[in-house]
Amino acid sequence: MYIEAFLFKPNIMNTIKVTVKDRLAIITLNRGKSNALNREMITELNDMILNIDADASIGGAMITGTGHFFSAGLDLIELYNYDEAETRSFWTLFFQFTANLCKFKKPLVAAINGHSPAGGCVIGIACDARIMAEGKYIIGLNEVPVGIIVPHSIFKLYAFWLGEADASRSLLEGKLFNPEEALKIGLVDEVVNHDSILTAAERRVRKYMAFEANTWQQSKLNIRQELINTISADQTDTLNNMLAQWWSPATRSILKTIIDNLQKK
Repeated sequence: MYIEAFLFKPNIMNTIKVTVKDRLAIITLNRGKSNALNREMITELNDMILNIDADASIGGAMITGTGHFFSAGLDLIELYNYDEAETRSFWTLFFQFTANLCKFKKPLVAAINGHSPAGGCVIGIACDARIMAEGKYIIGLNEVPVGIIVPHSIFKLYAFWLGEADASRSLLEGKLFNPEEALKIGLVDEVVNHDSILTAAERRVRKYMAFEANTWQQSKLNIRQELINTISADQTDTLNNMLAQWWSPATRSILKTIIDNLQKK
């Protein structure tokens, strides 16, 4: 049975939809065609993750997108126009959101229904498993070609699944994988027909939910302890370096070219 959960009022959330089905919260990214992540969307996602983690009536969660996009990553058009204070505030929020996803103690599975580069991939790899739709989709972290310095915390999150060697190679060349390549390298756990994505993801998360909750959750946190410590650490120096590059003429030029191409589509 589907119900609208606790604070899930339509007039509160503009960029995500949430329903609950037999103790499973289903979060649907719902911001335009590509689900590009802006400040409002990350704020809503962050608040919802914290709410679900604290709600004893919810046993696990799924995150999915709409159409043929899980999420195209950060909304570069909006970010490009931020001033320095807004940019720093945004990246601080993004780091905190990523940390909260990694610390989420309950089962969390990504139903990757379509394209999932950059920030979309970050959401996916913070989950416990990723089920991806087959087709001509891409997933991966392509920050370097965009002119964004890769933080150590994101490298460690990528390496948690790929191993350090493959994560290093993939990050430094901005490699984007198709579903079959992602499955082979361990970036996703299963590739299924697009129409079966929610069913397959629900099957995976309910498998985790069937275990004794405290045993499973504490084991998850123990397994992730080093990752959580890394991703929750003070990242001021990293952010300063990232922002210096963000405002450099080289990166601004790259971003402007990307934005011009996006606006032509």
